[in-house]
Amino acid sequence: METISKNTQKQIGHFVAEDFRTAAVFTKYKIDFCCNGNRTIEEACTKKGIDSNMLIDELETVLSSKTDQTIDYKSWPLDLLAEYIEKKHHRYVEEKIPILRQFLDKLCNVHGERHPELFEINKLFTASAGELTAHMRKEELVLFPFVKRMVNAKLGHTTIQPPPFGTVENPIAMMMQEHDNEGVRFRQIAELTNNYTPPADGCNTYIVTFAMLNEFEQDLHLHIHLENNILFPEAIKLEQQFG
Repeated sequence: METISKNTQKQIGHFVAEDFRTAAVFTKYKIDFCCNGNRTIEEACTKKGIDSNMLIDELETVLSSKTDQTIDYKSWPLDLLAEYIEKKHHRYVEEKIPILRQFLDKLCNVHGERHPELFEINKLFTASAGELTAHMRKEELVLFPFVKRMVNAKLGHTTIQPPPFGTVENPIAMMMQEHDNEGVRFRQIAELTNNYTPPADGCNTYIVTFAMLNEFEQDLHLHIHLENNILFPEAIKLEQQFG
């Protein structure tokens, strides 16, 4: 991947074309990367009164971040895995939802007449955003704290009070059903977007939005995998040790 230099003469549109993730940085500073993507970083920053070096640093951070798919998550202690899911995947969802909703609203306003499927995509993602937000809160406030208490009890060779939900299998069953619901919703989004392929007349916002939706789904797949296939079954096994 190309490393950004301190050259602030590079056009905004070029950053976004090379890596769509940079669009989130420009959006944060209310810099239009779509219709006005032919401006340089220096020009945009001067107009907005933004420190161009600060913006470049943020762009470098985004471009240098990589996802390591070779991590052996199964070897992690359960409390560490729960903490990782919350800090990595839950925070990712929270960060991307408002950006994607803003972009989808813009696409509906500008391109909805020619591409009416955008309204259904927006509706599906908005529903997903609401459900995922509630889902993550239940994990953070109910399920994950109990998993951490079990880990601490095992380490301290102490007993643990039965949870108000009876057994950990009950909230896990609910979480897995909600995972299935999101899987169905994103399969619909993928179908409506032709597997996240923007149309020939799509602008930069169109291209970036579909790329971000694709990334969002891929992150969700890993997020669900870590829970369904590692955290949840191991939590059930751990609880059985206190029986």
